[in-house]
Amino acid sequence: MAETSAGILLYRRQPGLELFIGHMGGPFWRGKDASAWSIPKGTYTDEEPLAAALREFAEEVGRPAPEVEYEELGRFRYASGKLVTVFIGESDFDADDVRSNLFEIEWPPRSGRRQSFPELDAAGWFSPDEARERLVKGQRPAVDALVRRVG
Repeated sequence: MAETSAGILLYRRQPGLELFIGHMGGPFWRGKDASAWSIPKGTYTDEEPLAAALREFAEEVGRPAPEVEYEELGRFRYASGKLVTVFIGESDFDADDVRSNLFEIEWPPRSGRRQSFPELDAAGWFSPDEARERLVKGQRPAVDALVRRVG
């Protein structure tokens, strides 16, 4: 069975449409911009997708998702087979105060040293075109779906 994830894609109109996304933390993404950003999301097994998306947002951003109405945008399948359910909500969320949780990996590889890194090391608001360029490939269809839905 494919891995399942759920995430929150916030949007606002300033006056043009903007999307809230985060830059992935850790040494693999340092210094990269194109295809190095993500919708705040994460895996789940025995939860409702929206509950998982809200939990993951709080973990990755360091603050609860805004209390707005969320609607399911769709389910998007990565080339790897992973299935991501994306929920959207309109909010003017403050992108300057990201305090992501940490993950630990061996770094440098085969060094025996374990280091901690934030899941997201930055976040920001971007136009759909800017977000599409920055997001990992599997999440780009969510941008197109959001633009079709809210224009």
